[in-house]
Amino acid sequence: QVQLVESGGGLVQAGGSLRLSCAASGLTFSTYTMGWFRQAPGKEREFVAAILWSGKTTSYADSVKGRLTISRDNAKNTVYLQMNNLRPEDTAVYYCAGRQWGSVNSHAFEYNYWGQGTQVTISS
Repeated sequence: QVQLVESGGGLVQAGGSLRLSCAASGLTFSTYTMGWFRQAPGKEREFVAAILWSGKTTSYADSVKGRLTISRDNAKNTVYLQMNNLRPEDTAVYYCAGRQWGSVNSHAFEYNYWGQGTQVTISS
């Protein structure tokens, strides 16, 4: 049974930092491209970042480039999202997702497995 479990969300002030983690189990993690998506109240789920199964390629939404960094540790079956210089508009539920052998795709429908999400709230 595949499980993706996010952690690390919380409430921080604008300009602050958070690091999200997503621990995977029940799959061969090193063969999965991993992505982070987010959904704010009343809005569609949107792509944030993705990292290739090998870790050699990453992709980011324009709105987060230079502030958020995706990384992975295949030995720990974990993907991370380091979030710096946070803004109120980053407030959302953040989800991690996985797709086997996939490219760093930004389309949510391409991902097969999803976590339950972690809330990130940025106060102004």
